[in-house]
Amino acid sequence: MAQKSEEDDKVRLDKWLWAARFYKTRALAKAAIESGKVHCRGERCKPGKEPRIGDEFQIRTGFEERTVKVEALSIVRRGAPEAQALYTETEASVAKREAAAAMRKAGALSVSTDGKPSKKQRRDLFKFRGSSNDN
Repeated sequence: MAQKSEEDDKVRLDKWLWAARFYKTRALAKAAIESGKVHCRGERCKPGKEPRIGDEFQIRTGFEERTVKVEALSIVRRGAPEAQALYTETEASVAKREAAAAMRKAGALSVSTDGKPSKKQRRDLFKFRGSSNDN
């Protein structure tokens, strides 16, 4: 479990997200917060916000969006099991992520094509665009 000290009471949000292993570096955590990928109570956060135990955050990383509740504070990045003890994910968030992952796996959200265009199709594309392939 994460050790708690007096300095852990005042931890920055970007440092906590890094310690909880949502982002690989603190700079990435700060950039995500500034670009609006982290919300607290429906509002955008700032990197210097001090999370408190019991706060609920919506965090977007890649394709996934998680809703997590802060369980403990830490400024030290440790192993994954200890980092997972810093938060709990809501049941609705877990179900939503699993449904989205299943849809991605089924190919429902991706663009499907017939594959690579043939030589004739490429010539037709070049002709349509008005450029030649004699470069």
